[in-house]
Amino acid sequence: MRKISISCGMVTFEAELLDTMTTRLMLAAMPLGGEANFWGDEIYFPVGFTAEVEENAKEEVELGTIGYWPPSKAFCMFFGPTPASTSTKPRGYSAVNICGQILGDFSKWRTISPGDKIKVNILE
Repeated sequence: MRKISISCGMVTFEAELLDTMTTRLMLAAMPLGGEANFWGDEIYFPVGFTAEVEENAKEEVELGTIGYWPPSKAFCMFFGPTPASTSTKPRGYSAVNICGQILGDFSKWRTISPGDKIKVNILE
């Protein structure tokens, strides 16, 4: 499995990616970057590639999930409930392609603000 780094200011996360068509497209488009948008405890930003909804797509995901939301062509990270959640678990507005998982402690995500620049790179 490939690993990526996700950086925003002084905050950096590592994530492990699954081997899916979406993650292959994501890796080919690296580095990724954009301005942080929030939807509840989800952070997302649009990316420059298109992927179809995959078989592993889910609406309800785990904390720390890295995903791709096909309708907005967006890279997304889930840290807690969203407006669509029916429990404490994150829930996408609609099905999200599951791309990977943030490793370790990701509690510092709360220091990220709307509009902050996020960079995503492959870790060698």
